[in-house]
Formats: sequence, C-alpha cells, structure tokens
Amino acid sequence: MGSLESILIYASLLLIVAVVASKESSSLGIPSLLFFIVIGALAGSEGPGDIAFWDPPLAQKIGTIALAFILFSGGLDTSWQSIRPVLVPGLGLSTIGVALTAAAVAAFASLVFDLTLLEGFLLGSIVSSTDAAAVFSVLRSKGVRLKERLQPLLEFESGSNDPMAVFLTIGFIQILLEPDKTLLALVPLFFQQMIIGALVGYLSGRLLPGVINRLHLEYDGLYPVLTTAAVLLTYGGAASLGGNGFLAVYLCGIVTGTREFIHKRSLSRFHDGIAWLVQIAMFLSLGLLVFPSQLIPVIGRGTLVAIFLMLVARPLSVLICLSPSRISVREKLLIAWVGLRGAVPIILATFPLVAGVEKAYLVFNLVFFIVVSSVLLQGPLIPYIARYLDLESTIPDSQQE
Repeated sequence: MGSLESILIYASLLLIVAVVASKESSSLGIPSLLFFIVIGALAGSEGPGDIAFWDPPLAQKIGTIALAFILFSGGLDTSWQSIRPVLVPGLGLSTIGVALTAAAVAAFASLVFDLTLLEGFLLGSIVSSTDAAAVFSVLRSKGVRLKERLQPLLEFESGSNDPMAVFLTIGFIQILLEPDKTLLALVPLFFQQMIIGALVGYLSGRLLPGVINRLHLEYDGLYPVLTTAAVLLTYGGAASLGGNGFLAVYLCGIVTGTREFIHKRSLSRFHDGIAWLVQIAMFLSLGLLVFPSQLIPVIGRGTLVAIFLMLVARPLSVLICLSPSRISVREKLLIAWVGLRGAVPIILATFPLVAGVEKAYLVFNLVFFIVVSSVLLQGPLIPYIARYLDLESTIPDSQQE
C-alpha cells in the first residue's frame, strides 16, 4: 500500500476532501454519506485515486467500531423527555417493522433475482434499518423541521432499529452456513441478545456518570479518554456475553444523557466529533471496496428492488406497526417515505463477504446500489413531501421539544 508517509498523506487528503464535500452536500440537500462513499469509490482501484483496497474483514471492523461510537453519540444527544411519548410506536417500528421490511424484500428479491428465499431474507435484513443522520441532514439543509412527535419518533426509530437489523443479518448468515438450523433457532438467540445488550447498556449508562463525577481527574483531557474507553468496554462486554453490543452502546448513551455529570456539554461535543470522524472513515473504506463496473449488471433489477423497498416494503411495515397508534395517516405516509438507508446496510453487507456466504458479492453490490438509490431518490423529496402533507413545524428549534 506504500510507505507510512504515503498512507498518512492519502488519508489526510481524503478526510479534508470529505469535510469540504459535507459543506457542499448541505447546500445541495443531499446527505453527506453519498459524497463520502463516492469519494471512496473514486479513490479506489477503478477510480483516479487508484488505491488498491480489498479487505472486507478490515472494512467490517472499521464499520463495527464506527457504528458503536455513532450510536453512543446519538443516544447521548437523545432527549428522554422527547422520546418517552413515542417509545411504544418507536419500538414497534424498530423491531417488528424491521422484520416485516426484511420479509417483504425477501419475497420480492427471490422473484426478481436468482436468490433463494433465505438469501432474499439476508438481503432484506441488511437493508431493513434506516438512517436518522441522512434524514435530518436533508431537513437541516432545507431549513425544515417536522411537527410535534415526528422528529423524536424518527430519531428514536433510526437509532434503535440497527440492533434488530444486525441480529437478523447474523442470524440468516448462520442459517445459510448451517442448513440444519431453522428459523425457530433465532427466537432464543433474539431474546438472549436483546436482554443481555439492554442490561449491559443500562448498567453502563447508570455507572458512567457516577464514575465521571467521582474520579476528579487532574487533567480535563482525560475525561474524553474515559468515555471512549467506556464505549468500547460496553460494546465489547455485551458482545462477549452473547448480547447485542450495538443496543448496549445506544442505550448506554441514552441513560448517560439523562443524568448530570461534569463536562457533560464538552463530552457530548467530543463524541459528536468522534462520530463524524469514524463516519467519514467508515464511508471512505466502504467506498474503496466498491468496483463501479460490478454495479452495472445489477442496475435494472436493483432499481426494482430499491423502488419496491421505498414504495411497498417500508410503507407496509409502517402502516402495520402504527395501526394501533393514534398517529394520523399523513404522519404515517411521511414516516414511510423518510426511511432512508445509510451506513448500517453497507456495513452489514460486508458480513456475508467475511463469512464466505454464496452470492455474497451479488448481495454487497445490490445493497450498495439500493443505499445510493434511496439517498438520491428519497432524500431530495423529503422537504417537499413534508410541506405537501402540512407536517412542517413553524416553531423555532429552541422552543420545540
């Protein structure tokens, strides 16, 4: 790959280009993740950058660590008072909704592509989670804020549905690699992962503020080191015990954010910066994995799957999950449309590659194409649909909870 100096120069230049591109993405109303991925692809072996990078295991590790910090930062910034009224519908969307989306995409993909139903479920599981950062970057760039409970509901759903998508992806990989296993084997695994992940996350979130307040460190710069270690320990501890590490770090962030501790604001800003750094590194590495020439064969049928996900699978899961709630039809329509795909599906697409699942390359290329299609087709229309449905808030951010 070259000398250490060359690697540092390439890495720093890519980061600078990505930061500048994020500014341009805001003015165009397109989520920055698309620019980061494109920059990575252009820097890859089929682009002008000509950086040879084909290391799915390394990309998976980078993505996993990045997602842990992104979820912790998201949880830390989440207001418990705002999500408490939407807790039940949010949990429904992030669990049952994810499973319904995966099932619908599985059925359709197995008809459109040469995939078995189980392989279709793997694809559906990978693309079943949504990305709050992508949605709200579009809204912020256009100066749009959603009414009342929509904002916290979408934030909570997008932050909490990743663990379910990860669980389903890993579960179907195991079933594909071990045909003697059945879908019923996933049931006890689901409860084990969610219960252990929730317990570890809650306990970590209760302990961390107390530790911060009692340590009285001599140097303020050590507090970010402490919270960084806490994120890694929470994820690693939950995963090693058989729990869902992503759920653990997200819940740890939420619980930590509900309590008062010294340097709370500065630590929140630090983790926001870390989240941006690892997000850029993650998208650049995933972009480097992509060979644009391999996307051409999946464009036709990939477009059909992407459109089906946007217009059928996501709306169907939203309508079913929110049918018991008092959320209006207009709100349900907007929730259905803003289910943008983002970082997590591309990270999860590396899991079958690393595990050696048959047709993993087809799944990876399909997921990449679906994510890009979702960002390009859904993202720019969100502000206009919100205004058309009269769901744009006129209350200033400082007054709306």
